This record gives sequence, C-alpha cells and structure tokens, in this order.
Amino acid sequence: MHTNIVTRHASHPEDVKGYDTQKLRDHFLLEDIFQKDQINGVYSTFDRLIVGGIYPVTKSLELETVDQLKSDYFLERREFGVINVGDSTLVTVDGTDHKLGRKEALYIGKGTKEVIFHPSAEGQAVLYFNSAPAHTDYPTKKVGLDDAEKVELGSLENSNHRVINKLLVNSVVDTCQLQMGMTELKPGSVWNTMPAHTHDRRMEAYFYFDLDDDAVVCHYMGQPDETRHIWMKKHQAVISPAWSIHAGSGTSNYTFIWGMAGENLDYGDMDKVAPVDMK
Repeated sequence: MHTNIVTRHASHPEDVKGYDTQKLRDHFLLEDIFQKDQINGVYSTFDRLIVGGIYPVTKSLELETVDQLKSDYFLERREFGVINVGDSTLVTVDGTDHKLGRKEALYIGKGTKEVIFHPSAEGQAVLYFNSAPAHTDYPTKKVGLDDAEKVELGSLENSNHRVINKLLVNSVVDTCQLQMGMTELKPGSVWNTMPAHTHDRRMEAYFYFDLDDDAVVCHYMGQPDETRHIWMKKHQAVISPAWSIHAGSGTSNYTFIWGMAGENLDYGDMDKVAPVDMK
C-alpha cells in the first residue's frame, strides 16, 4: 500500500477552548503530507473531507481505496480535486493522460476507477488534493490559471493585495460539493482572508506554499470571540471547522490553496467578522 489515510474526528468548539498548543496542532495541522512515493492524507469527520499530498518520485502511484471508505475503489462514492504545486507531470484517469502544469488543477468525478500520478520528467511532481463525498458523477476536467475565475482584492497599503483564482468552483466546473481555488499574495502583502469570516454550512482546509524554507505563516482559527493560532511552514495544511475563522499572516508573501465541502456551492455564503470584533 502506498495510499495512507488517517482519521481525525470532529472537535466541539467548547472543547477546543481548552486545547494547548500541541493538542491544537494534533487535531488541525497536517505537517508532513508529502512523503517520497506515497499518497498521504487525513480523513476528517468535518464534512468527510479528505486532505492530502501526492509525491511520486521514483515510481507512479495509483490512488488506492482505504479502510475508511469501505469501497471497492477510492472514487466509488467520491469526487477528487488535485492542484499541482510542483513541476509539470502526468495524471492518468481511466486510461487518459492529463498533463498538469504548475498551479493547474484537475477535477476527477465520482465513479472513476483508475487514477495514476506519475513522476515529473522535468523535476518534482508535488500534488495537493481534496476529496469529498459525491452524489452523482461529473466528467474529469482540467482547469488552468487562464481558465480560472479571478478576483483581485485588497491593497498594498493594507498588506493584503491578492488575486483569488477560483479553479474548481461551480462557475467553472461541475462538482457535487467540492470547491477549490488558489489565492496568490502580491509582494509586500502578507494578510489573507481579512476581514475574516465563518461559513456555518461548510468546512474548509488551507494549504500554504510558495514560501522560503525560513518563512512561516501564522494561521488563525477558532470562534471569532475565542481565536487561536497555529504557526505553519510551506507545504503544510490546516483543517478549519465550520464554526472557525480561517485567516493568516506571513513573514513574506505566499500562495495558499483553499478547499471547501459542505451544504452548498455558493462561494459568497459567509458570515463576515469585523477585525475590531475579534478576540
């Protein structure tokens, strides 16, 4: 087996108030998802989202079913979104090859039986993925940055000038509940998703990259009046429950991937929190 998925159970917000630093990290932070010639991830009971990394170095890696799914194959009842954060590579989906360049996304629908991730001929294939339960099958579709729905927000004066690339969202590709995109911060900007918000109808996961080895991001989570923080490095991900804010600030600009699953597909469905009201 080269597909390794561990389970993390949902946490009640009242319990999280009492977590120390290590317990908070143990429940929500994914530190080492990229392991040589492995598919690694976390099965979260928050909306049953699976979050993980794929790192084929010396051999191709087929997506295998795991015990949590009790299915004949991984995507028997699931959909899958993957974004390449490394060098160009190939992904084979039921016999069809899809070339995936850096920062390009691939949606793979429910019912797909064979998915194979290949090493890069140009360097390192490093792929980040989210997977959610699906009720119907939609076709595989590649989405590049030129295909994304783009929104430019913020300003350099407020240290939050950024471009949101909506990649695997319902305005670009048909999905059941999975939504994924990528936000790129401009040089000189360090704040993301500020003002912060929650969305009680869906959970979210963040993945940070485009950081130097000595750079870090402070990710903020928790209820708006009971916030917590987690210090993160590049190529790490964090789980954000529906009751939690999700925002961050870095020691430099960076890029992050956001992924959501839950009740609806409305990107604008959020409950904003004024910065002055957070505690």
